[in-house]
Amino acid sequence: MKKQRILAFFIGAALMFFSFQAAHAASVTRLANGLTVLIQQDDRFPLASLRLYVHAGSAYETPQQAGISHLLEHMVFKGTEKRPEGGVAGAIEQIGGNINAATSFDYTVYLTDVPSEHWRLGMDVLKDMTFGAKISPEALAPEKEVVLAELERGEDTPGSLLFKRLTAKVLARTPYERPIIGYRETVSAITSKDIHDYIDRLYQPQSMLLVVCGAVNEQEVLAEAEKLFGNLANTRTCVPPQPVTPPVSPAAPALTAEPGKWNKVYAGFALPIPNFHDARIPAVEVLAQMLGGDKTSLLYREFKYDKQLVDDISVSAYSFERTGLLLITAILDPQKTEKFTRELSAALARLSADSFTDNALARAKLNLEDELFRSKETLSGLASKLGHFYFFENGEQSELNYLQSLRQVEKTSVQDILDTFFTPERLNGVLLTPQNAGLNSDDLTELFRDGWPAKGSGHAAPAEKGDNGQQQEVIELGDGRTVVLIPDETLPYTAVDLVFRGGDALLDEDRQGLAALAARVLTKGTQQMDNAALEAFKADRAASLAASAGRSSFTISARYPERFSADITGLFRNVVTAPALAAEETAREKDNQIASIKAREDQPLGLAFRRLFPFLFHNSAYGYLHLGEEQRLAAYTAEDVAGFWKVQRTQPWVLAVCGQFDREEILGLARSLPAPSGPVAVPAVPLWSAETQLDISLEDRNQAHMLMIFKTVPITHEDTPALELLQTVLAGQSGLLFTDLRDKQGLGYTVTAFPWQSEHAGLLAFYIGTDPEKLAQADAGFKKVIRDLQEAPLPEEAIRRGKNMLRGDYYRGRQSLGSRSNEAARLAGSGLPLDFEKGLIEKAEKVDATALQEVARRYLIPQDAYIIRVLP
Repeated sequence: MKKQRILAFFIGAALMFFSFQAAHAASVTRLANGLTVLIQQDDRFPLASLRLYVHAGSAYETPQQAGISHLLEHMVFKGTEKRPEGGVAGAIEQIGGNINAATSFDYTVYLTDVPSEHWRLGMDVLKDMTFGAKISPEALAPEKEVVLAELERGEDTPGSLLFKRLTAKVLARTPYERPIIGYRETVSAITSKDIHDYIDRLYQPQSMLLVVCGAVNEQEVLAEAEKLFGNLANTRTCVPPQPVTPPVSPAAPALTAEPGKWNKVYAGFALPIPNFHDARIPAVEVLAQMLGGDKTSLLYREFKYDKQLVDDISVSAYSFERTGLLLITAILDPQKTEKFTRELSAALARLSADSFTDNALARAKLNLEDELFRSKETLSGLASKLGHFYFFENGEQSELNYLQSLRQVEKTSVQDILDTFFTPERLNGVLLTPQNAGLNSDDLTELFRDGWPAKGSGHAAPAEKGDNGQQQEVIELGDGRTVVLIPDETLPYTAVDLVFRGGDALLDEDRQGLAALAARVLTKGTQQMDNAALEAFKADRAASLAASAGRSSFTISARYPERFSADITGLFRNVVTAPALAAEETAREKDNQIASIKAREDQPLGLAFRRLFPFLFHNSAYGYLHLGEEQRLAAYTAEDVAGFWKVQRTQPWVLAVCGQFDREEILGLARSLPAPSGPVAVPAVPLWSAETQLDISLEDRNQAHMLMIFKTVPITHEDTPALELLQTVLAGQSGLLFTDLRDKQGLGYTVTAFPWQSEHAGLLAFYIGTDPEKLAQADAGFKKVIRDLQEAPLPEEAIRRGKNMLRGDYYRGRQSLGSRSNEAARLAGSGLPLDFEKGLIEKAEKVDATALQEVARRYLIPQDAYIIRVLP
């Protein structure tokens, strides 16, 4: 009964939330040519988010055109009627905004987030991209090479490759069987004329939605939209697409084992489900949530927690415009694969609505509803959510209808989904396996069929239907205890971050990985409740609780609806003061951490970043393998974890809270936490390595990856503002690296620069992923950009773009409650003022071309750079 009351309370609050939204309802206007304009005024931040949706995605392509939608998305950045190559991104980044585009099966969206005073420019750029792209043959040829590099990069990532293989099998003979990015042969064959013909066919105003959300004036936005888009004409009638039904294979269930250079087995099992217009989709989503949506779910509990057969397992429902896909994915060791396959099939065979408790059903609905609300925390999330419901579902009423349908899902609804869609003859599986694992398709298929045999064709599917003006308060409790309160009444949620000094800095060199392990175990139970009860307690309150260890800090975080504050602050207190640190949970988390290491080393960038700090730094915790090594991890015990926590909890801490909260309740929580008593842990100043190049081999991959790393300075150094500006000038779609190495030379899909700084050291890294034979050209390209920076001052336009990007990134990155609570705890814990990062932006504003040139000369010294390469 208690859980039912919790759910009822949540639903009541949800209705209040929607009443609040109704008072600030979006304005929706359909122009004479059919283009729809949605405007949502929201003055929380000095930002505006704009989206232009086009009803044209990969599912609208012919087989010969596969990938053309995605290629077009690239080409809109390569020159338009009003702007030269790089000018689209340059115009937006120049004023501190960001711009991007994304292609899905069913639509393409062009999006930009800008300071609110520049929303007109944002709208003009979106219109220029969609209706003014030049798409010259000269620009197309190198960009096709970039897309092919992106395609190869995806095939190097097990999750991406698995999804590609499964959609091809489960959604066969539908437009959704083809990957959004296309195939090598189709992308290579696309011409400039092909793309222009595609635009003429599908880029009709009647098939578009313009969304503007933020601190804007509704009437001004509508007038500008009419001015820019109102004179565009439709050239043909657009007919809504009809649902498609993937065929039922007579060979199903069938599993395909695909060997590759992986450390783990990446398994996926999929069944077709209805499209997102279907009234049964809420029940499908509830089923997916109960099966594998979180740590309380049925499959997670059985296969991860109880039987320990997998490193991770999850279930997701992907519903598209004309069909859909329910996907079960798991990561596991090769030696456990046959047993897992057998037992998973048996679990699916015995599945029924009665497999789930009433509490599990209520919990799933609560968390799905909560996910919808939280997506609106940021302006970009709000714009995207509004865009989806208005573009595909005809408006806000559809969102209310979805919520109403979600609340009405009962066990009978779930059983209907199981009976109709969850049958073995609809299932296909793909397993990406290590090369010599000895796993083959026929044996795995036989194992699966033994547990869940097909019943013939009787179950074929039917046709499918801070800086926001809030007052901060800093309270010193003494003895190394600080509380930071950041009220924000926008949403009824709370974010809490407790940051201790410590982490890896508390460890001797032979204890690497122990801090990360302790963070995993800490939230897996208290002396009052075991892990299963704790997970259920959180899920029943749509709350999250997590811990993480850093190189010089240890963080415990909670996010929750404010109405559950008493429950979650009580749990938070118990996790800190009376954690269980049980032996069985320690054993599980050791396995999980080892699995995480292996999964990371299966991905080129994951492997590079794992080796980055141990390669660069010696004689300091900064140079530790943060996750440790398998042999050492296997030897750790629950006593080791408890010993670490006993010392970690004595370190100074900062508790930061953002959102809606009761001040006295939070102060009561703070006073109940342990008072620091031990010596403060500070990592030793690291010594930089004498070795300057590291080559790592990762066989059977398509691309090579290179990092060129420059030694800089600690974060409090006077050069930090100029270094931040330098990194921003280098990175981004109109940055120096992207413009030269990608736009001009077509060397790789991703080219960027990123910084890292601590209180003791700093670095600036250049990164590119490219073909192995182009590494030398990429190296020369990096050096040319540096040489140009050092020989001549940058033009004022490039510097202004960098400064605006810094400011725009600052505000965009601080919209969520959790980002603000975490920043406050982190800065205060490091002894820095709460406005430290804002102060860096203000100081960067004063950096001129000469100062930037001097910084480039001082730090960007290629002959002193450290090089890391991951080679196939």
